[in-house]
Amino acid sequence: MATMYSLFFGVLFVAVLFVGGVGNCSIERETVEDQPRSMAMGARPGHDGPIVSVRERIMDIAIGEIGITEATGNNDGAKVEEYLAYTGLDIGHAWCAAFVSWCYGKAGLSAPRNAWSPALFPMARRYTSQQIKRGSIRAADLFAIYNQQLGRINHVGIVQKRERSFILTVEGNVANRVLSRRRPIVTIYAFSNWLE
Repeated sequence: MATMYSLFFGVLFVAVLFVGGVGNCSIERETVEDQPRSMAMGARPGHDGPIVSVRERIMDIAIGEIGITEATGNNDGAKVEEYLAYTGLDIGHAWCAAFVSWCYGKAGLSAPRNAWSPALFPMARRYTSQQIKRGSIRAADLFAIYNQQLGRINHVGIVQKRERSFILTVEGNVANRVLSRRRPIVTIYAFSNWLE
């Protein structure tokens, strides 16, 4: 009987040493903070999900632009002019859609590339109301604000994340700058997905 206990505790001791990483068999542990962001979000090592990494790049680029302001409040300034030039426009034009297009372009995408905000919401790219209710909206998707007086979409921005009945955004040409806002989902006219 004593031999049985000794054998049991011996096996248990070896198992604890192995799992605990003691001796020559150490196990390297990473925290989520040590991992690349795509890994922390669930991608397998060596298999970066292309959609996830592109979404991350778009968001990193957009967030990096927060705080850019117009030079004189007339749709001008070096960065604003860079956004406009990306879509073929000169100084002085509204630039929210140009900003979105520029962010996508900097992430290596050729589309969307249009300075007219309604053009970023073709029916083939829009989320249905059922998809919105199911929570399909993700980082780097686009959102639209509708203007009743104009009878069309007149503002676009990038969804940073969804928080229950709100979205956190990154958008240009609001108060003459790039900023992040928290918008109620009920105020959003449409969402579009240019990545899938």
